Amino acid sequence: MINLHLYNKAKSIKHLKKILPLFVLFLTACQSDDNTPPPIEDSINGFWLLADKGWVFEFTDEKDVFYNVNTVGCSIQDDDFNFEDFYGFKIDLVNENELVATSELSDSEVTFTRLSDQNPYCLPGQISTTEDPKVNFDHFWNIFNDYYAFFETRNVDWSQYENLREQVTTDNFYEVLEELLPLFEDGHVSIIDKENDIQIRSGEQKRLEKLNANLSGDLIMEDVDDYHTLEDLKATTIITKYLGGNYEIDENRNILWGLINNNIGYINIINMEGYGTNFSDELTTLNEILDAMMNALKASGVSKLIIDIRFNSGGYDMVALNIVSRFMDQERILYFKKSRLGNDFTENKSFSVGPGGDFQFTEDIILLTSPYTISAAELFALCVKDLPYVTLVGENTSGAFSTILEHVLPNGAVLSLSNEVYSDAQGAVYEAVGIGPENQENRVPFLSSLDFQEEKDSGIERALELLQK
Repeated sequence: MINLHLYNKAKSIKHLKKILPLFVLFLTACQSDDNTPPPIEDSINGFWLLADKGWVFEFTDEKDVFYNVNTVGCSIQDDDFNFEDFYGFKIDLVNENELVATSELSDSEVTFTRLSDQNPYCLPGQISTTEDPKVNFDHFWNIFNDYYAFFETRNVDWSQYENLREQVTTDNFYEVLEELLPLFEDGHVSIIDKENDIQIRSGEQKRLEKLNANLSGDLIMEDVDDYHTLEDLKATTIITKYLGGNYEIDENRNILWGLINNNIGYINIINMEGYGTNFSDELTTLNEILDAMMNALKASGVSKLIIDIRFNSGGYDMVALNIVSRFMDQERILYFKKSRLGNDFTENKSFSVGPGGDFQFTEDIILLTSPYTISAAELFALCVKDLPYVTLVGENTSGAFSTILEHVLPNGAVLSLSNEVYSDAQGAVYEAVGIGPENQENRVPFLSSLDFQEEKDSGIERALELLQK
């Protein structure tokens, strides 16, 4: 049985507003008596800003601190921070004022700027650590106001909610947030307060509505547990009816492959993370698995393929891109990405992917998508949808592409939001609407009462119709 998960996980790096009036006191390295400048590797101590994410890192000889900043204040995300534990990032001091972080799990390097003056938000004594509901609401509202990228796209007039801070009390704080967060209908927006066992997820109800659209009676899902029950039934149908019980799956149960018949292969990409044991071996392990899968595909002699990402809850962009490379006929610019920065955006950077591995499958491919397909799984769809040998079948994806930006409120709760805009090679943005088939005949529900009654999969059935023409 395939072990599938519901919630997308975080990816990598995030965002900020006005280049805030943000200046932080930094520690200057002492010079020797002969005024010889210290070696550059000894000059990292101090405060460093990543403006479009609202992050400040303080490096000292004893320990490092990770701050979150917004227009009204500063909070501490981690007071004993280890940079290499942060998605495997490694840092390199380019010059005394520029620090670059890179990770094989990030599609681009991240540049930090040294801060040399005082920061009114992060001076000792001004860092917010309080349960005061009004202070926490101020941070909550301003974090969104500073960094969220899709107010207009998602039709949210955020300014009208700022005055709610006057109505917020200790007793109703999370009730107010529970009313506000669903406005975004964004699968990457949430707040989690572990200490008080609070989890509010913005996109959950909308996604369940989409998944319930073709279900009736006892099959209607009310929560995540109901979804897991139906996805297990769906996976069982695929494995038994279409693969005849013969398939291979990686050790961590993230990607499954087999043959539907002598001419058609099937790949189910279940997750875009969790292939390795840690950040450092994630892609190495992934590519070993992909080598085995592609070699098996080549040896089978199939000339047609179904790739299924309907169960995929996301993960790392670079996992998605490494898988994409196994289906590329040539290097192509596949997407652009930018982050919100004040009232504008950072540079809109292009990203290209070329063929990867010893063998690439570039014959007829059907890609199956669903409302459950989210985050890095949507990036996969964004990258392959326009390839001349790929056809989409299914439903629109979730429409939540951005890497998740996390900020910590003064009370310790973790707030997540979207602050990056992904677009395809032509500049089209699919945030909120998702990616799906253009041809109405290829629009097939992921979950339907009829499929469960007849123990079939209409998405695979439609894919087989197209591939056997």
